[in-house]
Amino acid sequence: MFIWLDHSPIRRKWQRQPKSEEQRKAYDFEKYHAKTFTVVKVVDGDTIDIDIPDGNNNHTRIRLWGIDTPETKNPKLGVMYFGPQAADFATELTLRKNVTVYLEKHRTRGYYGRLLAYVQLPDKRFLNKVLLSEGFAYADLRFRHNSYNKYKQLEASARSRKKGLWEKVTRDQLPEWLQRMKPNLRNK
Repeated sequence: MFIWLDHSPIRRKWQRQPKSEEQRKAYDFEKYHAKTFTVVKVVDGDTIDIDIPDGNNNHTRIRLWGIDTPETKNPKLGVMYFGPQAADFATELTLRKNVTVYLEKHRTRGYYGRLLAYVQLPDKRFLNKVLLSEGFAYADLRFRHNSYNKYKQLEASARSRKKGLWEKVTRDQLPEWLQRMKPNLRNK
């Protein structure tokens, strides 16, 4: 009698991967939601890496839900106005610090496969909200989420107080999506 037990780590890893979108959301929610991780890299103001493997990567890339910061790494756009400042601010608040990740059940991943999350800082504030209220981010109006209306208010408040990028940003320095969605937006 011959018995072969396949102990291949590749096969086991493959078997654990979710097969449907609903399974993927449930898998992400169980793996990440309300759990604490260390930030190992700040890619730019709205994108960070945490210290837990994701698929074939040694880390998990998180895109902050509901906000958009000026780009620092986009090959088409180059470095946008206030992009480096937003990235530096996010780095100061998160790099090598423990953060807690919160997801929305209806959508856990973005277009590029990044985890969409609200990130709670060690002091219990949420990075998403801090970036908005300090003028380092725009409220992203392209996708609905639980904090959509609150985020619009935070951006409006930062704009009226001329915080961060709102002090000197010009219309042509705004992201294209924001120029399209708010054709009458002016830096007041």
